[in-house]
Amino acid sequence: MNLFLKRLGGFYKYRFLMEQLVTKDIKLKYRRSFLGYLWSILNPLMIMIIMVIVFSNMFRNNIENFPVYLIIGQTLYNFMSESTTQAIFSITGNASLLKKTYVPKYVFTVSKVTSSFVNTLFALGALVVVFVVCRVTPNIYYLLIPVILLQEYVFCLGLGMLLAQGSVFFRDIQYIYNALLTAWMYLTPMFYPITLLPDVLRRLVMTFNPMYFYITEFRQIVLECRMPDPYLLVAGTGAAILMLVIGTGAFLRTQDKFILYI
Repeated sequence: MNLFLKRLGGFYKYRFLMEQLVTKDIKLKYRRSFLGYLWSILNPLMIMIIMVIVFSNMFRNNIENFPVYLIIGQTLYNFMSESTTQAIFSITGNASLLKKTYVPKYVFTVSKVTSSFVNTLFALGALVVVFVVCRVTPNIYYLLIPVILLQEYVFCLGLGMLLAQGSVFFRDIQYIYNALLTAWMYLTPMFYPITLLPDVLRRLVMTFNPMYFYITEFRQIVLECRMPDPYLLVAGTGAAILMLVIGTGAFLRTQDKFILYI
């Protein structure tokens, strides 16, 4: 318990540094861009329109309100993909600073995941546009959307910590992870109904794929106007906590060796 409180105290002590790192990442992403932060809305909208054109004819009889179905999956998956990919380089990319001064190493990983989360909050504007155009009816369960976003944030933070520490010792992780992300995308029902998967594969996805939990929770709120299934809420929370424990544990156990490899 004392160790946990000590970690929280250190986290609070360096909160201003994390704020600066998050702000820097967001500014760098849109530096010299004419439309700036508007791209957070325009980019997912353009990708969604292309995917709707490509896939709507395939699944129009299987999925009601396909543009909404698609952009929910696209937004949540893109956050996971972007945040964890950036987290991989959070330690090795700050090697020069870590060698010169003492800064808690987790600060850099947390800032990368958090900056991606802020970008995702901007991207929610694209969801609002699609909801309005497709005449989605708001409901009281929209109040649970922050819970879903928090679940995914915690999951991505844990996975980001695991990948960040692993890439210090094994640089090929970035290439392996890129391949895994591609497989993960196709095993997540972003643009197709999960009923298209074979029974065995469908059960595996519904049991072990955290992105299925978060995306389905969000869709049940928006498209079905109801509270997400209790199983999904429990599974999503459990996956987030488990990944955070695994990722943070691996990071803290190995962080003292980082300086020898970066």
